[in-house]
This record gives sequence, C-alpha cells and structure tokens, in this order.
Amino acid sequence: MTYPEIVSREDWQAARDAFLREEKALMRAQDALNARRRRLPMTRIDTAYTFQSTAGELSFADLFDGRSQLVVYHNMLDHGSDHVCPGCSLYCDHIGNLEHLRARRTSFVVVSRATVPEIERVKARMGWSFPWVSCFGTTFHQDMVGGSSFGLSVFLRRDDGIFRTYFTSGRGVEQPANTFGLLDITPWGRQEAWEDSPQGWPQDPTHSRTRLHDEY
Repeated sequence: MTYPEIVSREDWQAARDAFLREEKALMRAQDALNARRRRLPMTRIDTAYTFQSTAGELSFADLFDGRSQLVVYHNMLDHGSDHVCPGCSLYCDHIGNLEHLRARRTSFVVVSRATVPEIERVKARMGWSFPWVSCFGTTFHQDMVGGSSFGLSVFLRRDDGIFRTYFTSGRGVEQPANTFGLLDITPWGRQEAWEDSPQGWPQDPTHSRTRLHDEY
C-alpha cells in the first residue's frame, strides 16, 4: 500500500493552501452553474396525474403540500417485483429531516410504480419515514424519467399550473443528497441574499431561515 508523502507541518500547510484555492475555484464554478440552473426554462405539466398514498388518492398539486416547489425522487421500486434497488436505497438513506426544506417553500416526495402496500413493506424494512407515494396505473414514471430508470425531478407551482424545471439521473443525483444540495437544483435555490438569482425570486438574509428542525 502506498501512503501519502510525509512532510513537515509547513510543507503540509503550503500544499493544503494550494489545494484550498482549487477547492474555492470549484465552489465558485458550482455557484455559477446553480445560478444558470435558476434561469432554465420550464415546461407545463398538462396531464392530470393521480397518486395513491396511505391517506388515499392525491392529486399532483397535493404533493406540493401547500408549498410552491416540489422535488421528486423517482425510485425504481416496481409493482410485482421483489427487487429493492441498492442504489435507490442508498440515496433514500440520505433523506434527512425535511423541515429544513419545507421552511424554504419546498416539498419532497419519493414516487414509485409499486403499490402502496409494496412501498410500505420496504419503508418498514428500511426504517424510512419520508413521504413516498405510488404512481401505479399512471404513466407518470415513464413520462418523467424517459429512458432512465430513476432520477430527480423539480417542479414549480404557479397559480393553477404545475411546471417542470429540472431533471437529472445517473450520477447527477449524488450531489443533491442533502438540504442545500436539493435546494440548489430548484429554481429558487437556497433563497438567500448572497445567491445570483433572477429578479423577484424569493431571497432572505443569509442563514436567516436556519433553525433547529423543531423550531420552524
């Protein structure tokens, strides 16, 4: 096994400082990409999709739960299949307390083609409590993921219309696996004053919405 070179504390600090400059450059490039994402066009969803949940039938608008933005993870779990995707499960294991997202006008839900009883069995096995609904009997999954088998979609609700603003799959789902990562792929972003956002987008003072999750 080849270990890193052993150097003096001064040489280590010099190497760390040089690498930090590259890290900061990458962060600024990511911020610029996020700013471009907030300016992407959006497309109206005209299909009246319905979803099944433990609370009964839900409309697409119901998934927003009164908020303006919605992030959907398209989980691969399929009706009649015993296969629980390890990759989807790894992603779902990272879903934390959603109050931080909800405080920023954003809802999150997992959607699968499996039926509600099939979904609930997997949730119980894995110890998950996040919202997970079924699109069984609809074309929602195929319409949203296309040739992919899983992915992340972002939707914006404006007046009575629902618009899709973003989709990613493959390794694209790796980065937005936390509150800020998910917010970064939404049209409104983190909604903080430091961000480069279109005029009129919601923006609050930086960190002003950050609370303990039971204090929102």
